[in-house]
Parts: sequence; C-alpha cells; structure tokens
Amino acid sequence: MKKVDALFAQYGDSHRNATNELIHWVCVPAIFFSIIGFVSLISGPVLTVGIFGISAASAIVLALVVMYYARLSAVIAAIMLLLMLVAQTVVYQINIHNPKAWVIYAGIFAVSWVFQFIGHKIEGKKPSFLTDIFFLLIGPIWLLHFVLNKLKISY
Repeated sequence: MKKVDALFAQYGDSHRNATNELIHWVCVPAIFFSIIGFVSLISGPVLTVGIFGISAASAIVLALVVMYYARLSAVIAAIMLLLMLVAQTVVYQINIHNPKAWVIYAGIFAVSWVFQFIGHKIEGKKPSFLTDIFFLLIGPIWLLHFVLNKLKISY
C-alpha cells in the first residue's frame, strides 16, 4: 500500500459518518482557503501578473505544501498546486479590494472549525490532526482522492 493510501485510510477512520463527511466537503476547503488568505497578508514583496498576485510568504508556504504533497503523489501535488493558485488568485482579489480582508478569512476559519468540531461530535471521534498535525494537510487531498477515484485517475 502506498503511503498516501495509508494516510487516507487512517484519516478516513474518523470520517465515516455521512453528516461529518458532508461537513468536511464544505469546511475543509474553506479552512484551507482561509489559511491561504491569512498567509497572503504577511508583509513582504508581492509578485503580480494580471489578476494574479502572490506574496513572498505565500509563495514559500505553497511551495512547502506542494513539496509535501509531491512526496506522497506527483498527480495530487500537481492538482493541488493548480487549486492553490486558483485560491491564491481569489485571495489576491479579496486583499486588493478589501482593506480588512483578515476579517473575511477569520470568519471563514472560525465558522468552518465550529462546524468541523460539530461533525466530529456527531462522528464520536476526535479530529485526526489531534494525533498528527500533518493531518491538517491530508484533509484536502483526502477529499481530492474521492474525486480522482470517481474520474478513474490514478494518483
């Protein structure tokens, strides 16, 4: 079994309840997006090309995340890079049009985590990241693996 599949199985152990899974389909991407938003607000140089902009901090963090994903699966890393760049484009637009963008990210983050914990209360199991912090990075690709399986794309 590939390491990524073992991580998906371990993550899936605390995500079997249909309500909890539904909450995760909404809240995991929302949390991931809000974190991209928070990181983008760290002061420093920003590279802009058309509607896209990325701060130095964001570039570093996204590169580290992609490198972690690449150790698990090149296909997943490539898709997540694309998704993160799309999210970064939206974040950049929010940032340039809203001087209090952090409020948006904080709201998304807080509401999403409340629902995540409700989902785990319903599930009756603690969130996976409480045993291993890297499971915060597994949640988004755990969802992606269902999409890839449905599309019959090997990862």
